[in-house]
Amino acid sequence: DNARPHVAASTTALLNQFSWDVLTHPPYSPDLAPSDYHLFTKLKESLAGKRFQSDEEVQTAVTNWTKELAGSFYAEGISKLVSRYTKCIEIDGNYVEKD
Repeated sequence: DNARPHVAASTTALLNQFSWDVLTHPPYSPDLAPSDYHLFTKLKESLAGKRFQSDEEVQTAVTNWTKELAGSFYAEGISKLVSRYTKCIEIDGNYVEKD
């Protein structure tokens, strides 16, 4: 969904008070969404080939998986986000290929 984000009038007024430049929110891009390029990719790998008897089993498996992840997993995702944003800016917002 590429809907523009809602910004409260009070927030806009405060940003104007500080004379800050406000960057436009980019449209949704799976290239720049950590859940798409980092989290879900690894989750799919973890769940591949497994069969579940109920929604509760799936929820338990996903919950356990997220609890087992080291902090470095999340740090890596954030690090990739920085490099992907940089690359996106350098190529004027075009598609950012997988790394």
